[in-house]
Amino acid sequence: MASESVRVVARITAQPAKVEELAVILRDLMAETRQEKGCIHYQLLQNKSDPCDFTFVEEWMDDSAIDAHLVTPHVRAAFSKATPLLATNPDIRRYRVVG
Repeated sequence: MASESVRVVARITAQPAKVEELAVILRDLMAETRQEKGCIHYQLLQNKSDPCDFTFVEEWMDDSAIDAHLVTPHVRAAFSKATPLLATNPDIRRYRVVG
């Protein structure tokens, strides 16, 4: 039986005065992450009603691909730079498709 891909929804909330600074850090993740082994889809959204609210919508081959992604140098550097700009801790959830 083939393994199912894993979907990730990662919500990140900026401090109001840090929205643009955080947006640059998050956008910088796009190119390298999309080249990672196991990355199927990686998209960054910004809430039209609340610009502080960013959401990554992702699809990965499996959990091991996500685990590898989270320890890449570019993700570790982004987390380090982004942490002081956040209003809350990131909310990162993994999903499987059920319908």
